[in-house]
Amino acid sequence: MTTTVVSSPPSPPHPAPPHQPGTQPAPARPTSGWRSTPGGLRLWGAVAAVVTALTGLLALGATTSQSAAVTGVRDSAAQLVGLQDARNQLVAADAAATTAFLVGGLEPTDLRASYDAAVDAGAHALAQLAASGPEGADGLAEVSADLTTYTGLVAQARANNRQGFPVGSAYLEEASTVLREDIVPTLDELVAAEQQRVDDELSSVRSATPLLVAVVVLALAVLVAVQVWVARRTRRTFNAGLVAATVAVLVIAVVGGSTLGGAASRASRAHDGPYAATVATSQAFALVNDARSMEAFTLIRRGSGAAYEESFVANVDQARAALAGDGSRLDASLVDRLDAWVAAHEAVRGLDDSGDWDGAVALVTSDDPAASPALFDDLSASLTAAVDAGSTQVADDLRTSGTWVGWLLAALGVGGAVLAWTGLRARREEYR
Repeated sequence: MTTTVVSSPPSPPHPAPPHQPGTQPAPARPTSGWRSTPGGLRLWGAVAAVVTALTGLLALGATTSQSAAVTGVRDSAAQLVGLQDARNQLVAADAAATTAFLVGGLEPTDLRASYDAAVDAGAHALAQLAASGPEGADGLAEVSADLTTYTGLVAQARANNRQGFPVGSAYLEEASTVLREDIVPTLDELVAAEQQRVDDELSSVRSATPLLVAVVVLALAVLVAVQVWVARRTRRTFNAGLVAATVAVLVIAVVGGSTLGGAASRASRAHDGPYAATVATSQAFALVNDARSMEAFTLIRRGSGAAYEESFVANVDQARAALAGDGSRLDASLVDRLDAWVAAHEAVRGLDDSGDWDGAVALVTSDDPAASPALFDDLSASLTAAVDAGSTQVADDLRTSGTWVGWLLAALGVGGAVLAWTGLRARREEYR
């Protein structure tokens, strides 16, 4: 008996479930390339590491740059004070020369010694300034040449005055013209250039902190974005390496910000305090010495020196304003000393205006401690001491932060970069 096996017909394939309207099929996640999770971990880990390292290196650059700028402020301030000192010495020499000229024949020994000492000090200051740097070298060479002309004219004025020749006053006036129209304006231009350098360097000092803050904010934004991406892909809220890198950037912000901010604050206080006071007091020194020359020329001209008296009043007013303003921070008694000398000058003018020219000259050249020369010497010495003290304070206040701080910040950045990269290694190993 034969058995016939009947095979069942093959079942038809199951149709795909119909696509429901309003739903999107789940996109296939790439398994290779930077868009894949392993590739993304490598890419964003590298980004986090580079950003963290760059933050530390930029912090090092900001610290180094600020230290150089602070040094530039200190050097430019010292150069500026040196220029003012050279100018002041030459103006003081002119004041001594014109006052000595009032005495016919051989001038007083003390005034001659004051003139010689001031000229020598001014020439020495010019030589030191020329040797300290190339800035303003041409101007300083020009001043040195004009100084030779000035001293030659003064020597001729003295020689004629000793012999009683009236032409001596013409030589003296020509010498003072060289000083006021050639030497002093050139030095003032160099002073203005140094003031601009001080301001420019100070701007660099102040800009270091905002620059670091901007870099840190950008770095933190990148690190947070990477942390969010990693959390979504790996289903882990925090990654230890990224957290450590973020902490390193925050430490850079705190340490670097406090260091740079402190240096900027000190530089600003020095600029607005002792620096401004020193510049104002030094300017007042030049003004009062120029006023003393004007006092002498008023008497030398014997009744035709009204213009010199006007210059005297203008110089004294400017000096008083400088000393009562910024200069008062160095020595509040300077205004009183100035007023005492001006009161003595008014006594001189009273005698001259009443026709007692000899009496006026006697007061200007008197050895009396209460007379004009002694009062002027007291004022001049006080101004010099104040300028010296202010210069020392400026140099002390304009100190830079330790270079080790910058290298510490760079090390933090590099260390944080290593932690950011290695912190994602475990996640990458999961996809091998």
